Amino acid sequence: MKKILTVLVIGLFLASCKKENKTSYVIDGNAEGVHNGIRMRLAKLDEAGKQVMVDTAIVMNGKFKLEGSVEEPGVYFLLADGSPGNTIFMLENNDITINFNKEKPTESKVVGSESNKGYEAFQKGMMDIKKEGDAITAEFRKLGANATQEKRDSITDAMTNLRARQSAYPLNFVKEYNDKYFSLNLIELESSRPNFSIVEYKKAFENFTPQLKASKKGQTVKKKLDQLYKEYERIAYLEIGNVAPDFEAPSPDGQMISLEDIKGKVTIIDFWAAWCGPCRRENPNVVRIYNEYHDKGLEIIGVSLDGQGRQQDPKKAWMDAIKKDGLTWYHVSNLKYFNDPVAKQYNIQSIPATYILDADGKIVAKNLRGKALENKIKELIEKS
Repeated sequence: MKKILTVLVIGLFLASCKKENKTSYVIDGNAEGVHNGIRMRLAKLDEAGKQVMVDTAIVMNGKFKLEGSVEEPGVYFLLADGSPGNTIFMLENNDITINFNKEKPTESKVVGSESNKGYEAFQKGMMDIKKEGDAITAEFRKLGANATQEKRDSITDAMTNLRARQSAYPLNFVKEYNDKYFSLNLIELESSRPNFSIVEYKKAFENFTPQLKASKKGQTVKKKLDQLYKEYERIAYLEIGNVAPDFEAPSPDGQMISLEDIKGKVTIIDFWAAWCGPCRRENPNVVRIYNEYHDKGLEIIGVSLDGQGRQQDPKKAWMDAIKKDGLTWYHVSNLKYFNDPVAKQYNIQSIPATYILDADGKIVAKNLRGKALENKIKELIEKS
């Protein structure tokens, strides 16, 4: 009997040492410097992306407490009345301590949320990129009037490369952190961006851990990715590497011009409009590139999306803009705004937008502007 009791006691002891699966959270908050009576607010995003309050607590003697439960980890926001910004963190069912920074809420310390480590890793990567950007910007500001063009170009190239890395960082993050709940939230956030790479993100999601994919958030993200992938399949012919579809449209003098008729060693299809401010600001750069590389084989065909309802005379506005901006390449338009057949064929949702084609008419790049556009044209011309 004594032996049996001993075994039972040991068994109970071992059972008590197992990690407990928490079914609720307790947030013990430290709010140094926050006055008594100030309200702390816990919020999350609804399906429309709007912050909604989940709970509130009153600060007393620099402390506050929030209790509740969540079905699974997710991104939440902690706000204090009168403080600038939010503390963003991953909330899960656990004992969590938050040292709230009233001056810089984004720098508050969160301890006890395992899933928050994913968010912290992402933030650190983004901050490292920001620091590099600040250093490059500071170097650019130090350039005097006598700085060489080579030095200026070097700094511009460094910034262009950094922006490319910054753009690619979220995808690289979810590939690496395939077991973190924050990766699901990040995919959901990125999926609303115009240059979202559905193919790459879908591959990344399929490589997530089974637990992550089976979660409620995982199923929501999967549904969104499946929907976007169906849309992608509809316009997959416009992906880089495919031959750009031919089109025909009227020039300002009524002559029908086709893409096939004007293609060069390198061709830019430039979607723009007289009413589009960013397009007009980019035009001097495109003019400069055209003047430098046209004799070497560069051709451009501008597809205007004039025909906006507020334009009294869309054709005149189109032709005036061509003349004023010195756009001496080919131009076509059906003057039907975003209902232009060519714009619809190329799935144009916003302008400026560009497709860059090689000598075989294959799409090699999209939506390049500024120095990035010039670098690509130079590279293609030198290859041809």
